[in-house]
Amino acid sequence: MKQKRFILPETEIPKQWYNIQADMKNKPMPPIHPGTKQPLKAEDLFPIFCEECARQELNQTDAWIDIPEEVREKYAYYRSTPLVRAYGLEEALGTPAHIYFKNESVNPLGSHKINSALPQAYYAKKEGVTNLTTETGAGQWGAALAYAAKVFGIESAVYQVKISYEQKPYRRSVMQVFGSQVTPSPSMSTRAGKDILTRDPNHQGSLGTAISEAVELAQMTPNCKYTLGSVLSHVSLHQTVIGLEAEKQMAMAGEYPDIVIACFGGGSNFSGIAFPFMRHTILEGRQTRYIAAEPKSCPKLTKGKFMYDFGDEAGYTPLLPMYSLGHDFKPALIHAGGLRYHGAGVIVSQLLKDGLMEAVDIAQQDSFSAGVLFARAEGIIPAPESCHAIAATVNEALKCKETGEEKVILFNLSGHGLMDMSAYDQFLAGALQNT
Repeated sequence: MKQKRFILPETEIPKQWYNIQADMKNKPMPPIHPGTKQPLKAEDLFPIFCEECARQELNQTDAWIDIPEEVREKYAYYRSTPLVRAYGLEEALGTPAHIYFKNESVNPLGSHKINSALPQAYYAKKEGVTNLTTETGAGQWGAALAYAAKVFGIESAVYQVKISYEQKPYRRSVMQVFGSQVTPSPSMSTRAGKDILTRDPNHQGSLGTAISEAVELAQMTPNCKYTLGSVLSHVSLHQTVIGLEAEKQMAMAGEYPDIVIACFGGGSNFSGIAFPFMRHTILEGRQTRYIAAEPKSCPKLTKGKFMYDFGDEAGYTPLLPMYSLGHDFKPALIHAGGLRYHGAGVIVSQLLKDGLMEAVDIAQQDSFSAGVLFARAEGIIPAPESCHAIAATVNEALKCKETGEEKVILFNLSGHGLMDMSAYDQFLAGALQNT
């Protein structure tokens, strides 16, 4: 029997996160304070973020940052996650490519997001914080943060993008099971929400609107901090446990990826799988392609402009140097709610600018076609977000079929789709809009 899954023992769970900023030849440009117009300092973020997260955000010198032992102990509840050889998908495609996926869908929260939720909640607890706020698109980050907050005895409030709040009621239920207060965004509970609804009473929400509301609530609530599930550099840092494990697991399989692929919303899971491998490209010249797969309806990497822009709709956040469609961009109401964000993280934006990675955009129907193909070949129903990575993987594998090349392709299966079955129902009925 051929080995399909490669799993590390708990003792091999990474003890440090990898900070790619330390090794980048061109460092990301600094975020700008919206008031002073000066480069941001860590202490500028202390009123909103936990202090350790703020320090990690702007750390461009330390390549390795220790994972607190309390966080590693919680990681051990579900890590390591399996690296899987996708023999079924290879056979279905008739490709000579060797396809592997890192299965982040198997943890109890169903996606990679818990990798950053746990350290953010841990740092908050250490600082004596009693309340956390955040936003969520599809609900994967909101569920992860709600659980992490409960683990460390902190109250949490989540603003969920309104269309996802309606499309994905069970993700909302998961957050509520863990004791989180969940509000559809935009709402009338904040000044930012009221202003947005005054301009557009039928606004169905975006991550930009939800971020504005969550930041405002954090600023108005005593002993409360804001947390973020993607985009920012400290979130990308925490997610590198994915790629660091995958490095060891690929070695167990006796192979090394020619291509690394992940879906892309703000950059958290792409960073997590790609950055540990990318350090070998930066430091050793290793020839690997890195592909970010974003939705065609929200193409910040393929169609956006590199600019300083706000991370939210109301303009509460620092100005970030990033590829953006504009902070007031109103995305189409696709089911991949976690990818409906107007901008890219500053690290990824710099890497794209420097030509160290690529981006492709995937139409919604094409992503679900790939997701169904994968489900039938491998027995796992992927999240709509992950379907974009699968579609990009299928495209690369079919190119190998044409050329006869046995390339090694690694993609991140960032979450399962078991709470997204209404979207699959629409796709199978031919009623899904191809945006």
